[in-house]
Amino acid sequence: MERSDEPRLSAFFKRLGPGLITGAADDDPSGIGTHSQVGAEFGYSLAWTFIFSFPLMVVIQEVAAQIGRVTGKGIAANVRTHYSRGLLFAIVSLLLIANIINLGADLSAMGAALQLLTGGNAGLYTIAFGIICVVLEVVLPYARYANILKWTTLSLFTYVAVVLVAGVPWGEAVRGLILPEIEWTPAYATALVAILGTTISPYLFFWQAAQEIEEQHRHHAKPLFRTPANAGPELRRIRIDTLTGMAFSSLISLAIVFATAATLHANGITDIQTSSQAAEALRPIAGDLAFALFALGIVGTGILAVPVLAGSAAYAITEMMGRSGSLAARPMQAKFFYGAIAGTTLVGGLINMGGIDPAKALYWAAVVNGILAAPLMVVMMLIVRNKKAMGDLVLPHRATLWGWAATAVMAAATAIFFWFLFFPS
Repeated sequence: MERSDEPRLSAFFKRLGPGLITGAADDDPSGIGTHSQVGAEFGYSLAWTFIFSFPLMVVIQEVAAQIGRVTGKGIAANVRTHYSRGLLFAIVSLLLIANIINLGADLSAMGAALQLLTGGNAGLYTIAFGIICVVLEVVLPYARYANILKWTTLSLFTYVAVVLVAGVPWGEAVRGLILPEIEWTPAYATALVAILGTTISPYLFFWQAAQEIEEQHRHHAKPLFRTPANAGPELRRIRIDTLTGMAFSSLISLAIVFATAATLHANGITDIQTSSQAAEALRPIAGDLAFALFALGIVGTGILAVPVLAGSAAYAITEMMGRSGSLAARPMQAKFFYGAIAGTTLVGGLINMGGIDPAKALYWAAVVNGILAAPLMVVMMLIVRNKKAMGDLVLPHRATLWGWAATAVMAAATAIFFWFLFFPS
């Protein structure tokens, strides 16, 4: 029995790829900081939002994946082909700004986490992590690089381990998961929007679409609109991959909220600005093991998320310029593409050298993501229903309703965010 099950399990994990990596990259160091703040400030009362956001994450990431696999083009390339250049420039510019700020915040959090663990200079660690991530993307062949990213997702299980040693009161935690406690206050609304903003992020749309194209090239396949007979198995693979990745992302996010709620919130620590602050605050309450696991998780997920942020920006810029770019290409064959990866990572790393407050940087990244997410989702829904782009494989009506529902929720969340931004009282 074990022998017959083993190949099935092995085959299942081999089929996972873009969706799993995308879901894991969603829990980047800046996302860890957001979820830590939510757990510290609100305890378990916002846990329900991760159940609520899960189907929204799945449907919009599946839309992104289908755009890439069916059309054989990324999101920016589809906008360039079927819509206005002004819209394309606006989308890519906002994505670039948000990604660079996020890169700076993530690299800073990684440097700070390593400093907590080993001592030394956090600034030097920040630059070193940026260089390491760029070198891995540029030097390694795509197939090997994709496998490294897939295995790096295991680092997020450190947060499950933190929960196991944090002493979570499971009755209270489960109540927060299934019984919403809604407060109409600026702080609660901001936290709600922050959760949606860190789970439904524009850079993840561009990355998953692009990775489907990379996988298509790796297997020497054609875009599905040219071979619709192959669509059934491929779309099922995308669905399973995306469901698995988003479920993994939601599980880790909940683990972070539960861990910080059981330790920081329970002990009156309610103001956490960064993920490294959360790790440091855990030490006197939950012990050295929880502290070390939390800090190691920041480094591990950063190594996963930084290449995704830089890569998604590079794909978008390259497609906007009408040039070819791929992680499977050699550096001298795709100078512009790899230059964009190195450039965005370098600028992100240097943000911290300019004296910019990382917490404020994250705040403005969230603002830019909030501006970009809903309009981008509208554009994606138009692409996935466009027969000129998708051929006979336009999104079915039921999935279309779910996609527009996710878009409407994100638009409403963005509107609430700006309402409280301009009318805080």
